[in-house]
Amino acid sequence: MSSHSYRLIISCPDRVGLVAAVSSFLAKEGGLLTEANYYRDPESNWFFMRQVMEANSLPYGPDELKSRFQPLADKFQMQWQLTDTSVPKRVVLMASKQSHCLSDLLYRWRSDEMKFDIPCVISNHNDLESYVSWHNIDYHHTPVDPEKKAEHFNTVEKLIDDSNADVIVLARYMQILPPNLCAKYPGKIINIHHSFLPAFVGAKPYHQASERGVKLIGATCHYVTDELDAGPIIEQDVVRISHHDSIPDLVRKGKDVEKNVLARGLRYHLEDRVLLHGNKTIVFE
Repeated sequence: MSSHSYRLIISCPDRVGLVAAVSSFLAKEGGLLTEANYYRDPESNWFFMRQVMEANSLPYGPDELKSRFQPLADKFQMQWQLTDTSVPKRVVLMASKQSHCLSDLLYRWRSDEMKFDIPCVISNHNDLESYVSWHNIDYHHTPVDPEKKAEHFNTVEKLIDDSNADVIVLARYMQILPPNLCAKYPGKIINIHHSFLPAFVGAKPYHQASERGVKLIGATCHYVTDELDAGPIIEQDVVRISHHDSIPDLVRKGKDVEKNVLARGLRYHLEDRVLLHGNKTIVFE
């Protein structure tokens, strides 16, 4: 596959001839498809499409492709976007004190396992500053005064805006975002919750799981909405546990699941594989 491609992401009401219309348009323009994903939601009659084409198969750039495609998009009432993979997405990472998710993403970034830019890391503590600075990434320490949380989030909002972020990742950032911030970036804030949602929402889910005597614990990567831990789910996974496991054992096993689930969820998002549909997601793995 060519390293440089365009991704066409579409969702719209389903109707006869939709796929044929898009395919014939791309063929007429000379676009060489390297990947195609489709899904129809039977309840809402809504259709989802992800098409990947080699950029160098077209005689012009992405702006020209957008303007040529617009009439077809209007005809089918499409919600759509075109992504140029030569432009890496800008990912702002937020964390508090725990480092396992942050360090995992920094490793994947540094080793080129995942392609994205990191304009900065934002934290309400300074515990991770030296580690982040070692990567030559800007670290913004913005402490939280419980009496003046609005000030903290005003600073956070400005940092995100100044960084021109495409996506914000809460890599174990232990503050609840205010509703206005959630509303400002719909489908752009990704959280890792250390529980297999919707079970054990909120704080200390491993303690809750231990008390309940569950045999599986897990982690959930989801988009953030103003309803706590209830946003659209991108990815989940579990690990088996037993009565022998202490709470520190659960936390240790859970951390491994958390960082892997977050990395997969972020990868799906960066590759435009996640399409939102109400409070659900269509994920073209």
